[in-house]
Amino acid sequence: MLKISSLNLNGIRAAQRKGFTDWVDETDPDIICLQELRALEHQVPEEITDLNYHATYHTAQKKGYSGVGILSKEEPLAIKKGIGIDWIDREGRVIMAEFKELYVCSLYAPSGTTGDERQNLKMEFLDIFLPYAKAYLSKDKPVVLCGDYNICHKAIDIHNPKRNKNTSGFLLEERKWVTDLLAEGCEDVYRALHPGEPDLYSWWSYRAASKERNKGWRIDYHITSPNLLEKASKAEIQMEWDMSDHAPVTIDYAL
Repeated sequence: MLKISSLNLNGIRAAQRKGFTDWVDETDPDIICLQELRALEHQVPEEITDLNYHATYHTAQKKGYSGVGILSKEEPLAIKKGIGIDWIDREGRVIMAEFKELYVCSLYAPSGTTGDERQNLKMEFLDIFLPYAKAYLSKDKPVVLCGDYNICHKAIDIHNPKRNKNTSGFLLEERKWVTDLLAEGCEDVYRALHPGEPDLYSWWSYRAASKERNKGWRIDYHITSPNLLEKASKAEIQMEWDMSDHAPVTIDYAL
C-alpha cells in the first residue's frame, strides 16, 4: 500500500508550530506533497528536516511566498523543478518526482482573488499546465498530480455555489478547465471514491468560524491516471488537524 498525502501548509514554519510533525508521525504517509511553503529551504524547521524522509523543495524567489515540495520515504529516481516558464518557476509552483512505480507532482496554482492581473496569470498558468499534465499521462508510468488547484470543480465542492458564482475559484472558465483536464483521461480520485457526498471540503476561510461551521471549498486534489484510480482504496480529508487553513487530502493506493 502506498499512502500519498497533499497539504497546503499556509507556511511551513507556522504549520510546524501547529503540529505538522505530529501529523506525520500519526498518519505515516509514504509521500507528502506540500504547497505554499512560504519559506526558503534553509528556513524549513529542524523538526521537519530531521524526519526520515527524502525532501526536495522548489521555493519562490520572493521571500515568504508560495513554494512547493515533496517528502518521500523512497528516494526519487529524478526530480524536475519548475515547468519551463520563467514567471511560474520564479514563484515555485510545480515540482515533479519520478519513483519506480509512478510520477508524483506537487503543484500550487495561483489565486486570482487579488484582482484581474492575478486572475489573468492564474488562467495563463492553467493553460500552460494542461499540456504539461497531458505529456505525463502518455508516459509509461502512472502520474498523480497533487496540490492546491484553487478551483472548486462543481457546485457540490463549495458551500454556497450561488453566492460564489462570480468569485475567483468558482468561475465558469476555471471549472471548465478542470472538466477539460479530466477529459484528457485524468481522474479526480477523492470525488470518485466519494461520489455525490456533499459538505466535503479541504479549505476554510479563517473568518466567521468557517471551519467550525464547515462552510468550505474543495480545492485540493489528487488528479491521476485512470490506472491509479483503480488502485485507490481509501480517500480522506483530515479536517480534524488544524495545521493550516487547508486540511491534508490523503489517499491509499494499492501499489
